Amino acid sequence: MEYTVQKLGRLAGVSTRTLRYYDEIGILKPARMNSSGYRIYGGAEVDKLQQILFYRELGFPLDQIQEIVNAPSFDAAAALREHREQLLDRRKQLDQLIANVDKTLAQKEGRTVMSDKEKFEGFKQKLIDDNEKAYGSEIREKYGDDKVNRSNEKVKNMTQEENAELNRLTEELRETLAEAVAAGDPAGEKAQKAAALHKKWLTFYWPEYTKEAHAGVAQMYVDDERFKTYYDRDQPGTAEFLRDAVHIFTGIRP
Repeated sequence: MEYTVQKLGRLAGVSTRTLRYYDEIGILKPARMNSSGYRIYGGAEVDKLQQILFYRELGFPLDQIQEIVNAPSFDAAAALREHREQLLDRRKQLDQLIANVDKTLAQKEGRTVMSDKEKFEGFKQKLIDDNEKAYGSEIREKYGDDKVNRSNEKVKNMTQEENAELNRLTEELRETLAEAVAAGDPAGEKAQKAAALHKKWLTFYWPEYTKEAHAGVAQMYVDDERFKTYYDRDQPGTAEFLRDAVHIFTGIRP
């Protein structure tokens, strides 16, 4: 079956402006233009639009979606299986949060008692699942399943007090690192304090700490564009500065 822009837009729930934009940037071209100059989409384009919307729903940026779906090696069936797994993970996260809300309501209504640990279980599991989705394959390859699983367990078993301390420490690390970058010396007092705070921050997640692993993860902040973008969002060069400070702090340069 073939569709015009208007008909495909109504079918997929997207605007005609979006479809025209997808054509302009090359992520979804029509099958042909008819004699009246209208874009015409066929079955292959419908399937491709479905994939684009799947990736968009999962939070992928448009430039990355374009790279994925237009790659010669793109496997639609494999992508659908991956989408299914990610949607199941999302459903699991939502089920946990809904269960958490139900327990909280039951406590408010006097029908049950909820421990402080239970109040945060859904949120902690979501944090673990989000990290697995974003970085799971890399960190498991780098550190092994056992360490990653133990780290996840540590996060799940974190007490309310530990979670509060982690939040406080995260803010202190951010502020100290910003001051250290402004000072400009990775060997300076502020920078070394930031490296020490970073070590303490890691121990909330890691089952054990080693200088080698600390130096390695600091290098990863520079090598991996996702981490580099995160650390450099307020001040360019922060990721490299933190790496240098940690290398000095640990005495190790991978």
